[in-house]
Amino acid sequence: MISNIGETITLHNGVKMPQLGFGVFKVKNGNETVESVKKAIEVGYRAIDTAAIYENEEGVGQAIRECGVPREELFITSKVWNTEQGYETTLKAFEDSLNRLGLEYLDLYLIHWPGKDKYLETWRALEKLYKDGKVKSIGVSNFHVHHLENLLANSEVKPVVNQIELHPLLTQVEIRDYCAKHEIKVESWSPLGRGNLLEEPTIKHIAKKHGKSSAQVLIRWHLQHDLVVIPKSITPSRIKENAQVFDFSLSLNEMNQIDALNRNERFGSNPDELLF
Repeated sequence: MISNIGETITLHNGVKMPQLGFGVFKVKNGNETVESVKKAIEVGYRAIDTAAIYENEEGVGQAIRECGVPREELFITSKVWNTEQGYETTLKAFEDSLNRLGLEYLDLYLIHWPGKDKYLETWRALEKLYKDGKVKSIGVSNFHVHHLENLLANSEVKPVVNQIELHPLLTQVEIRDYCAKHEIKVESWSPLGRGNLLEEPTIKHIAKKHGKSSAQVLIRWHLQHDLVVIPKSITPSRIKENAQVFDFSLSLNEMNQIDALNRNERFGSNPDELLF
């Protein structure tokens, strides 16, 4: 695993991606997004994860322009929303995202949810964007094993990433094992369980032992499981704190204690039930 926030992992297509990134889900467009992203970049984050449905791509783009870090040193992810799935509609959605971000290319573009029956057509559009050089890597989000099996059997380009809800209450071992077998990196969204794990007694006990916050312990747990992780905060002190996870490590026993919290409990939708 990485030893500092500036380090990257290498995806199966050779592209380097920061393992610890910054998410902007539910961050309000405008000043809130601009300032939180600029703060994240200031403290060392180089990966920013947004999506069309977050409605804050403009703010992310403004922060990129104002942050003082060259574009090529940043790793920017966005996602095609459910209502835009399909071949031509996805190509247009991608261009719309680029325009809102004010960028010439994306580092990673994801299908946000598999839905029912359009994701193969949508994937063909992502393959075209990848082959045309408009995006450096393509991937998926919220795909179960059966979605991935179908995609791999009907595609030319293999996804580099599967971004899924993942935290100690929902450890997703089956999907993680499948992705590892196929060289697909797993990226955790809602890595803190939407805040529900911050007061969990086991997490708090381990955090106290290390002189760390619960959030820091949770982020470290993801990193030690070789997961890409994108915590979110709009509070400057927490943005900084969430990046300070490289001066301690969790023991095997502590990792096992946290793993044992799994209850297969979701705070977001089940991809098999969010059909469109």
